[in-house]
Amino acid sequence: MARAVIDKIEMTKRLVAFDTTSRNSNLALIDFARDYLDGYGIKSELVFDAGGQKANLYATIGRDDQSGIMLSGHTDVVPVDDQAWHTDPFKIVEQDDRLYGRGSADMKGFIATVLSLVPELTRRKLREPIHLCFSYDEEVGCVGVRTLISVLKDRPNKPRLAIIGEPTVMQVGVGHKGKHSFRCTVHGHEAHSSLTHQGVNAVEVAAELVAKLKEIARRKRDHGPFDPDFQPPYSSVHTGLIQGGTALNIVPRECTFDFEMRQLPGDDVGAVVAELKEFAAKHLLPEMHAVRPETRILIEELTAAPGLSTPIDHEATQLAAALSGSNGTAKVSFATEGGLFQEAGIPTIICGPGSIDQAHKPDEFVALEQMARCEAFLQRLIDRVSVS
Repeated sequence: MARAVIDKIEMTKRLVAFDTTSRNSNLALIDFARDYLDGYGIKSELVFDAGGQKANLYATIGRDDQSGIMLSGHTDVVPVDDQAWHTDPFKIVEQDDRLYGRGSADMKGFIATVLSLVPELTRRKLREPIHLCFSYDEEVGCVGVRTLISVLKDRPNKPRLAIIGEPTVMQVGVGHKGKHSFRCTVHGHEAHSSLTHQGVNAVEVAAELVAKLKEIARRKRDHGPFDPDFQPPYSSVHTGLIQGGTALNIVPRECTFDFEMRQLPGDDVGAVVAELKEFAAKHLLPEMHAVRPETRILIEELTAAPGLSTPIDHEATQLAAALSGSNGTAKVSFATEGGLFQEAGIPTIICGPGSIDQAHKPDEFVALEQMARCEAFLQRLIDRVSVS
């Protein structure tokens, strides 16, 4: 019995209906994709997380003894908590030539378009294979795809290049910033607030460290290094979370804050952390230890995703430019899994439907025009790798 063809819009509706917020399992979506591919005779390889609650899917259409081209996207989405949505975020609403829903732009619209073309891919005779890679936990530091990369990187038939369908309004992205996140924990000493000289105020120490990070951020902004192809054109340093203290009349014993750096390719993240530690050692810890020797400041790395830089004249760039019909390229400031693929020896470009300006916001959407351009891009890829 012939299978009913699911077009890109209906496929987007089905994928968005799975609540794959990063804190949740993505297995329902992965199982759907696996079963869908299996219906066309395509076997999927699942690479799970340590707990078995999340998985990457890797599938090959065509000969599995050749390298081929990988189409890659992440299945997880950011939370909708406390966002003022006008519609159910996990039910696509088609309106004003747009598809509204969480993940429509970032990046289930791309995955849906890829899956909708599977019948065409299986019908054609391919000169080289097309690999599908659907990952988990990209939104929390490009965590999940690392387990799949560890499996692929030493295979003789690993993909010779990758196209990641992150939202670039179908521009060819050849670079992105890296992203490193850190947690700083200040261990002070509690005291009654009337006896501040007997305590070490962890919140105040943390505030001085945050102020130091802001100083570094201003220096990056004002003195670079710069790359005008990025927005902003410099490495950014940002403190996003802070928590400390128990009551106003208690000198706080502990304070924790998280910060990140989104660095230009080649900029030195380690130098920023070293500067912060040196500031703590010279200006904060001596005063803290003079009150209580056991007080301390700990800085730990949480996540690290390298930047991406693909040369303009590289085969991957030239192929994507030909498929998109564009002579120009772009760089994006958001991180992707591309830097990790590049480190594993898989040259990568970024090109997908929708805009990052709509991602992560309430009423996220992808324009139907963007979906059509993505479909045309992928159709040209199929034509290029097909014998007939």
